[in-house]
Amino acid sequence: MNGLLFTLTFAVAAPFWALMILLPKWAVTARVIRSPLIVAPGLVIYALLVIPALGEVLPAVLAPTLDGVRDLLGTTNGAAAAWAHMIAFDLFVGRWAWLDSRERAVPSLAMAPVLVLTILLGPLGLAGYLAIRPRWPRRVVATAPNPT
Repeated sequence: MNGLLFTLTFAVAAPFWALMILLPKWAVTARVIRSPLIVAPGLVIYALLVIPALGEVLPAVLAPTLDGVRDLLGTTNGAAAAWAHMIAFDLFVGRWAWLDSRERAVPSLAMAPVLVLTILLGPLGLAGYLAIRPRWPRRVVATAPNPT
């Protein structure tokens, strides 16, 4: 079961990454990626792996030690759960960066490598986006005054 959940984890996230990277200007992409629920399948997989193992997981996260975390992640269940955790969080971060980049009009060609880096090495992708983000200030949308 752990092997199947491990394999499913990226499979349920990949379509969203494909939309952001390959079809960034398609109206459907914006509609789909706006929903934070795109991370729900990864969260469900994570819950399926972690909840039955709370007896082993809680001690490792409530009073973490290097050996304790290593031992937890060294199991098939621990590795599969860690993978689901990473995939869900990386997708959430990628989603935020993609949405923010649309508001700033960051070119899709600049975002594609950032998103690929986020898929592969999450925190480095986030760092990459935070590094390029200031080049494109957020566009200010003029609003009509409120007649009160």
